[in-house]
Amino acid sequence: MIMAVHQSAQGSLLSNDQLDFAFVAELPLSAAPAKKRGARSKAPSTQQPLVAALEASAPTSVTADADNVEAMAAVLDAHTDYRVLRRLQPRLLWPASTGQSVCRVVVLDTETTGLDHSKDKIVELALLRVDVDLATGMPVGSMQVYDQLEDPGIPIPREVQEITGITDDMVRGQQLDDARIAALLDGVDLVIAHNAGFDRPFCEARIERFRHLTWACSFADISWKEQGRRSAKLESLALSMGWFYDAHRAEMDCHALLAVLTAPLPLLPHTGLAHLMEQARKPSYRLMATNAPFDAKDKLKARGYRWNAEQKVWHTRVGDGTALQAEFDWLKEHAYHQRAAVVQFERLDALVRYSNRTGELLHHQL
Repeated sequence: MIMAVHQSAQGSLLSNDQLDFAFVAELPLSAAPAKKRGARSKAPSTQQPLVAALEASAPTSVTADADNVEAMAAVLDAHTDYRVLRRLQPRLLWPASTGQSVCRVVVLDTETTGLDHSKDKIVELALLRVDVDLATGMPVGSMQVYDQLEDPGIPIPREVQEITGITDDMVRGQQLDDARIAALLDGVDLVIAHNAGFDRPFCEARIERFRHLTWACSFADISWKEQGRRSAKLESLALSMGWFYDAHRAEMDCHALLAVLTAPLPLLPHTGLAHLMEQARKPSYRLMATNAPFDAKDKLKARGYRWNAEQKVWHTRVGDGTALQAEFDWLKEHAYHQRAAVVQFERLDALVRYSNRTGELLHHQL
């Protein structure tokens, strides 16, 4: 299925209607919008060529074959006033490995009864296991898929049912296959989730094996803003790359994430998958502005620090040693006003990152 989105000359979206391309005769493509007095056209009108191209590729029957639909989609996609979105198709088979070194990856997603892993439960778990060529950052060979519902033993809140479509009747008597999951996790080098800080505690609470695996977060470990994306939400990333899909079911979210991570990114020399594998080999840091003066709170908040009410400290995460030293320098100048201070930080590797366990605790004299 393909969606065509019409854009005005100013670039704002006017409609988001689902089209089956039996609509060609009804499109008002020959009616140019009224121009403001004195306005100049930025480009010659392309509406008449578009009409002719659509008419040439239009099927004579409502039951258009895939080739005709794709031909019309290509015509619309080439027009400045339209964007074509294609339904994301899961890919289960990738080119065979060339014998180079590979990294065994699991792409994971959960649906749960709520946000608190200490009391809420998993109602759906999906895993995609695939080998990734270290040289290209692309999957190779066949992919294994697991998706299963589980009865949480508590009612699923109505808002969760509305978001996911998963009801109490659907999960009643269902249980995750622990043996199958263990087999899929055997030999895995990296688990990837989009917001691993949410998924990892739930998975570790349900299946102890997840505690002993390295994790990466496609939401936090890639600077999507630097890649020109307006949002790091998975649906938004997929839309920006030309796909739509049925979100908020675990397996389809996994397929969407893998598609996003294998698509080219403008400022990375490799795929998002390769970037996450590289980041997983490096430590990151959680830096705490220990005993920071009260009058520094607004600067810390503006800098991106977050308040931990339990520890009563402002904290932030940085990705490497260079960024950590830069943050030490910023704290000394802007938070502690050049006064001597000792701050605490955690060194986090991929075995504990995004879990609720602490990393190696260290101190630094500013």
